[in-house]
Amino acid sequence: MKSDVGRAKATIESLEENILDSIKIMIFFDDHNPPHFHAIYNEHEELIIIPTLESFRGRLPKNQRRKLADWAEGHLEFIINKWNEFNPDNKL
Repeated sequence: MKSDVGRAKATIESLEENILDSIKIMIFFDDHNPPHFHAIYNEHEELIIIPTLESFRGRLPKNQRRKLADWAEGHLEFIINKWNEFNPDNKL
């Protein structure tokens, strides 16, 4: 099992899309199934399954989760493309 320490990761590109109400959105290179992205807000982290946008692990506060879901629904194609770019052996 890989350690997160020193592990390559990618933050979804521009600051406008990277930070949504202080929510940091990240996709790791060569990450495990199911395909997902990480949403981090202060001390909270939630893993969101792509493309269903269901929670896989963790939890964001209710207001941030709602804002994240609204953003992700409008950017789902972008999120899928980034997952496929960073995880070529596990494409959606």
